Amino acid sequence: MSAATFLEKRGKPFWVITGVVLVLFVGVIDYFSGFELNISLFYLVPIFIVVWFTDGQMGLVFSFFSTVVEFIANFSAGLTYSSPSIYVWNTVLRLGFYLVVVWLGSALKKTYTLNRELARTDYVTGANSIRYFYELAQIEIRRAQRSQRCFTMAYIDLDNFKAVNDRLGHSTGDRVLRAVTDGIARHVRPADMLARLGGDEFALLLPETDSEEAKTVINRIHSSIKSEMLRNGWMVTFSVGVVTFKAVPKSVDDMVKMADQAMYCVKADRKNGVNYSIYMG
Repeated sequence: MSAATFLEKRGKPFWVITGVVLVLFVGVIDYFSGFELNISLFYLVPIFIVVWFTDGQMGLVFSFFSTVVEFIANFSAGLTYSSPSIYVWNTVLRLGFYLVVVWLGSALKKTYTLNRELARTDYVTGANSIRYFYELAQIEIRRAQRSQRCFTMAYIDLDNFKAVNDRLGHSTGDRVLRAVTDGIARHVRPADMLARLGGDEFALLLPETDSEEAKTVINRIHSSIKSEMLRNGWMVTFSVGVVTFKAVPKSVDDMVKMADQAMYCVKADRKNGVNYSIYMG
């Protein structure tokens, strides 16, 4: 698990408490450093952290909280002005500055989240992207190493897909790919991982799934998506290579290569079938 993923998995209460501690810490420093030394910028750190790991509304709360803490610290340190209105003016300016940072931080987080989702999702089918699949598969390999539980990968290739594209156009080809994705998604668990590897090839990773369980799932999927193609008049069939890993592969590349080779056995033979194998190490 990466550091970024670890931090994102921390709950909202954790970041709220962290933000409170940081604001109070900066406030203490502000008090002891005296009012002549302006450290307003340091209050932005907990505000930005809270905005990034919680939401904009909590950022607004921390903007007001930081403004109050900063005012108390400076006032207690002996800061005085010739007119009470100056207190109000400076406090409002600080609050406005913090609110602008909250707005910018919220916009940046939305952009980051959108870009990350786009990177993780295939734009045509809505399945996971190949890059994200490799990330998830690596996590599954590590988990299998710890648990000593087997898992299964299926490599799915669409037969005659190029003919559909050439005869009916790429828009129909995209409809075929989306229908395949939807058909597979109806028969898998939330923990299973479906990805489009590119072109007309898909990968399906089934965690903690042995060979018999895999046969039940894959046969159901194969029958379902073939029926969907026939209903729409698309002359597309499927060659599928399925490998159950009782031993953990060395890498995701090795895992994909083995499933790909199992698929090509079907492709080279008759197409429109499923080849099951077991990797024992």
